[in-house]
Amino acid sequence: NGIRFSITDLSPPTTRILPTLYTSRAGISLYDAQYSTSGDRIAIPEKTIAKVIDKLTHFKRTCADFRVPESNITILATEATRTAVNSAEFRSAIKSATDWEVQLLAKEDEGRVGALGVATSLGEVKGLVMDLGGGSTQLTWLVSGSHTGEIKMPREGAVSMPFGAAALSRRLEEAEKQGKGAKKALAEEVKQRITEAFKSLDVPHELTEMAKKEGGYALYLSGGGFRGWGFVLMSQHKVNPYPIPVINGFRAARSDFLDTTAVQAAAMDVDSDEDSAIFRVSQRRANQVPAVAFLVTALSEALPHIKEVRFCQGGVREGYLFSKLPLGIRKQSPVVVATASLASPGSPHYADLLLNAIPKPNTTASASASAPALSPPIITAFANLSGHFSSHPKDIRAAAALRSTTTGILASAHGLSHSERCTLALLLCERWGGSKDLPPTDTAFFHSMQSLAGAEQAWWARYLGRVGALVGAVYPSGRGEKAMSLSSTFSVSKKGDRVLVLRTGDQEGKSLRGIVEEEVEKVEKAGKKKNWIGGKEGWGIKVEVQ
Repeated sequence: NGIRFSITDLSPPTTRILPTLYTSRAGISLYDAQYSTSGDRIAIPEKTIAKVIDKLTHFKRTCADFRVPESNITILATEATRTAVNSAEFRSAIKSATDWEVQLLAKEDEGRVGALGVATSLGEVKGLVMDLGGGSTQLTWLVSGSHTGEIKMPREGAVSMPFGAAALSRRLEEAEKQGKGAKKALAEEVKQRITEAFKSLDVPHELTEMAKKEGGYALYLSGGGFRGWGFVLMSQHKVNPYPIPVINGFRAARSDFLDTTAVQAAAMDVDSDEDSAIFRVSQRRANQVPAVAFLVTALSEALPHIKEVRFCQGGVREGYLFSKLPLGIRKQSPVVVATASLASPGSPHYADLLLNAIPKPNTTASASASAPALSPPIITAFANLSGHFSSHPKDIRAAAALRSTTTGILASAHGLSHSERCTLALLLCERWGGSKDLPPTDTAFFHSMQSLAGAEQAWWARYLGRVGALVGAVYPSGRGEKAMSLSSTFSVSKKGDRVLVLRTGDQEGKSLRGIVEEEVEKVEKAGKKKNWIGGKEGWGIKVEVQ
């Protein structure tokens, strides 16, 4: 569907998140160029080759401006170039004009590299993977170990099928001209090919067992056709407007993903130049929605039960770069890497204190008072960023913190899920005052983020964000490790209510309450029913600070 150019900085310590210095796209479809107006397959026209060379020549100058060594420049070609009648001549023309060799990926390699691109997109990937390009789609499975950096996938990489968004659009158009019988035959063909592809993958026992335990597989999707589908789903989300504008890390339930009627209806009236435009859905992508819907229907019938889908930005480019990285880099947490450069000397101690503020589950307290899904990487990232906004005017600290993961300092960080962006934003916002310190322009956005997080996660972000403010009051410089200790437990009041008990102490074990009274009171107020998420009948836990 297009030719993409990028320049990536692979220098430490941010190597894992593949920081992009430059990116551009040329709207040249090599697939469409290989069909005449009558629908016959033809060679890539000289006019198209000239356009491609013009774009590559400009990119060569751009690489020189960025001081990119020639040895670090790679041109990767996939399905459209691989199957072109004049593929050799096309690649030779590029070589003559730019002195760059075109690296032609085999079908299996394209799927394998694309799957690695998905692995870059999130801290952990465990499930089935599909990459939808213009000419083909690839199916595989993937298990990326966040602790080891190892990535498991089929030995053959992936199964490639000629059902890319552009290719399937063309075949669907031809079938519709021939009548219902032809369309039904095409549907059976696509379904059969996907069924055979899945059977050939030999999905490992650990994934099948995980699917049984969790009620289905997670399906990770990449490629422009699927991303367009994802943006339409995002526009129809129950949290509207959806607060996180990047597609990477967006997830959708099975029922929403398979609701092809709703997605096609939403895309039908898209005009990218009018008010009916859907964010990040071009007219071309909207026109491909029927073909993607056709593929999605086939997936629902051919694949085993899919519990949810997760959309990924990473593709062949990211996967190729990721394949060159050592295991020690691959296993790093993207959210920790993205925030490490902003950490203070005391951030590790700060993170330990925050972890101590989350009680371990026990049998005394109610089962519903269990610890939240606040992972150590998120808490580490929160500790790294906690002091960052101290130099901002007080008027905008909470707002800048709230927007940091969507349009602020972490907006371009690759590899973060929407849950991570949402939770970290709420933590940081609460650290700097919370909703009461937000200007009117940001209150609706705040409530959208809370809705996306869910009541339980939002309450824990409120509580721990206020604990972060308490720690920050003790360590305003971000230094020092002996001035404070924290511990916490779950308990039950005389009335049978669940209680979170937070104990503070200085180096001698004495309570710090008298020193940071204001911050302590704010932590306790998070536990008052009127401050629960959803009010008195909502979600929250009583908090007592000692």
